Amino acid sequence: MADLLKMEGISKSFSGVRVLDKVQLSLQVGEVHALMGENGAGKSTLMKILSGIYTMDEGIIQIQGTEQVMSSPKAAQDLGVAIIHQELNMIPYLSVMENLFLGRELKYGRTGIVNWSKMRTEARKYLSQLGLEISPDTLAGELSVGQQQMVEIAKALSMQAKILVLDEPTAALTKREIEKLFKVIESLKAQNVGMIYISHRMGEIFQISDRITVLRDGRYIGTRETRETSMDELVKMMVGREIKELFPKTKTTVGEERLRVEGLSQPGKLENVSFSLRSGEILGIAGLMGAGRTELAKAIFGVESCSGKIYVNDHVINIKNPRDAIRSGIALVTEDRKGEGLVLELSVRENLSLPNLPTLSRSGFISQRKEQEFVDDGIEKLHVKAHHPNQKVGSLSGGNQQKVVIGKWLATHPKVLILDEPTRGVDIGAKREIYSLMNQLVQEGVAILMISSELSEVLGMSDRILVMHEGRVTGEFSRENATQENIMHAATGGKSHG
Repeated sequence: MADLLKMEGISKSFSGVRVLDKVQLSLQVGEVHALMGENGAGKSTLMKILSGIYTMDEGIIQIQGTEQVMSSPKAAQDLGVAIIHQELNMIPYLSVMENLFLGRELKYGRTGIVNWSKMRTEARKYLSQLGLEISPDTLAGELSVGQQQMVEIAKALSMQAKILVLDEPTAALTKREIEKLFKVIESLKAQNVGMIYISHRMGEIFQISDRITVLRDGRYIGTRETRETSMDELVKMMVGREIKELFPKTKTTVGEERLRVEGLSQPGKLENVSFSLRSGEILGIAGLMGAGRTELAKAIFGVESCSGKIYVNDHVINIKNPRDAIRSGIALVTEDRKGEGLVLELSVRENLSLPNLPTLSRSGFISQRKEQEFVDDGIEKLHVKAHHPNQKVGSLSGGNQQKVVIGKWLATHPKVLILDEPTRGVDIGAKREIYSLMNQLVQEGVAILMISSELSEVLGMSDRILVMHEGRVTGEFSRENATQENIMHAATGGKSHG
């Protein structure tokens, strides 16, 4: 097969720190090439160089055998490069058609008047190419995440993209949407589109890719034919060592009841949810998208009002807002770390300090010495990879951002820690660190409520498992009795207990 793309000797430094060191990557016509590595390995930086967002310090980029300079995103776009970002770029109050042709509106000759009829016809053509039955006039904000993603792919096709980068494309999709995406990827291969596929989900990589390239610490480690490698080999390439056990669950002594909820209800979201959680216990919450898991977390944390009773240490607590929850010893690590968990424009130091200002201040003034000690201690304990405490948290890798979110709440010394999708978009090494931290916390008597869409994570780390479906608890299982089959049975509405 001919090389559609060749990147050789790519290096890049920021403020004297080398983040890419002579990296290489090739892509063939009609190939799905997985790009893997831990968060901070350099995957995003390499893709930003390919798409013209960053300029490389040295190296060569060839497209179809011709050396090219990616001087800007427009230059990359003109050369047939398109990226479907993890955070989608749709403008919600514009129609699908307007989003598809934003900045490239079709007009009547040189009049400057938009040819809506032609745009509608063209939009239908690209949408139907992907099997999408969506009206071009539908507002983008009315689409599901999966549909928005498909529209982004249709947009790339309308730009005649030959190189498509898919960054964590399944992170927020349902199982059905993932199946549809994979069918679209197969059809794009048949149209000779080359795809670079970035994901932390090993199962997907083996299902969808032809070759795999691994980066580690900004360096090229190697490329493997997917059918000729194994999960163990890839993990070793990514982390530089073997990981014997992905879910390092330790035995703990389960103590007294920390949290009890009785009859928690919220119109259209939660229906009579009751359970208890003890110190030293990890209670996993499983269920399909839309089951009400995140709504449950937000109700307990006081983000959304609900009826029912919440007990902490056997006392009824009236939680009207998150401040009440924090005072009661409850902390929530939200699933949306960028939108709700962090202030991306602020530094690592400021994000870690935010919920802890009362203990770091006196008479309304922050003690710089106290804050410095507190932040240094947090960074060290959580192994946060940051050049400096004053580095913007938005510039950290996903795994390190997640550690900061967890770290800021741990300093409040919670009795109950709610983790909503704690390892979403996090690499295998950082996952292992988060699991070890969870073990350490339950050993110290913290009660953990863990919500996860990854069944292997729920089965691997939970002492007990609750399953939700359409806002109700439909199953409860002990660690010993839980299987993928009985969890999925309860997740689809069948009552199960074991």
